[in-house]
Amino acid sequence: MTTTAPVPLASGVGPQPMRYGALLVMMATSFLLVTAEFLPGGLLTDIAAEIGVTPGQAGQMVTVTALAGLIVAPTIGLMLPRLDRRSLLVWMAVGATVSNIIVAVAPSLPLLLLARVLLGGALSGFWSMSVTVAARIAGPERLGRAVMFTTAGTTLATVAGIPLGVLLSQAVDWRGVFGIAAGATAVLAVALRILLPSVPAEGAARLSALVETVRRPGMGLGIVGHVLVVLGHFLAYTYIRLALERVQDGGAVIGESTVIVLLALFGVGGFVGNIVFGMFVDRAYRVLAVIAPLAMAATVLLLILLSGSLFAIGAIVLLWGFFFASWLLIVNTWIGHRMPDRLEAGGSLVVMGFQAAIMTAAAVGGALVDGIGIAQVYTIGAVVLVVGAVLFGLAGRAR
Repeated sequence: MTTTAPVPLASGVGPQPMRYGALLVMMATSFLLVTAEFLPGGLLTDIAAEIGVTPGQAGQMVTVTALAGLIVAPTIGLMLPRLDRRSLLVWMAVGATVSNIIVAVAPSLPLLLLARVLLGGALSGFWSMSVTVAARIAGPERLGRAVMFTTAGTTLATVAGIPLGVLLSQAVDWRGVFGIAAGATAVLAVALRILLPSVPAEGAARLSALVETVRRPGMGLGIVGHVLVVLGHFLAYTYIRLALERVQDGGAVIGESTVIVLLALFGVGGFVGNIVFGMFVDRAYRVLAVIAPLAMAATVLLLILLSGSLFAIGAIVLLWGFFFASWLLIVNTWIGHRMPDRLEAGGSLVVMGFQAAIMTAAAVGGALVDGIGIAQVYTIGAVVLVVGAVLFGLAGRAR
């Protein structure tokens, strides 16, 4: 399998100095948006107790965020076909600010859920357009390196965002945490407006553009492969706590503190992997799109098979995080180089597939864990990851 040279972007943007300030503010915005999405998971008990609902009902704050994101991802370009994409990212940050403010003061669950719908739209809108803006900032030859900054923000949020929120809640309560998130996001909205370059809309914001994108050679297979890779990962990762509780150290089941350390290793591996892959993803994105899912499948199986060795599990979790956290970087770079004239449509399809896979994994995985057990679910997840890798291998052969 050979790697083709990058295709010049339709906008005609050529090599130029990297605007690291713009990339850093995009990374920070991504960090805050993803942190806000999953904050309820760490603050669920406090939220439920104060507004008078069950933890399960409060947990729907995450569900409606993902659902809104699934709807907005393919339609944001259709709803705002002429809006400069710099302005669109600014408005997404403003939307997230408003959402966090409402959550910080909302007295009831319905109002909380409404605010979270707004966050889901802002998050997906930002992700969908981030590839287009990154391409303008970096130029076509360094698209992967630019995307690395945005995905690094997402990875960092999974490592430090939620623990930081829980820590802050001990000082200012859960409403104060969302208030702080609102203030920080508002500052970043101003920074985005100042530091990002103007990025005109592609002029192809129509439903037919999404259909045409999927019909291009190899693209349908690639998108399905992307969905399967994310689905296979989250079938396993959603229930990683159950898998880690099977791990033994010296014949005894590990304690909660060890589980926390192992989860942190996953995040550390992801952050390192994002940086490492970002250095050469532009030259090897087609190969990495196959290797990464296969490596994830291997780690998922080994986590079940080697549960009797704490040292082995630590290395496995580190490698799992290393390969998965780079996936958004790999697939966005794959999209950007294969169809530079459809960055918005491609970015929307990537986000839509990601959100759909997360929702499916949560719904199906729960039933499977209860019905057949964690080891069998991990085996299914590994098989799905392998199928995703095969589809990317076939898609890479299409010209």
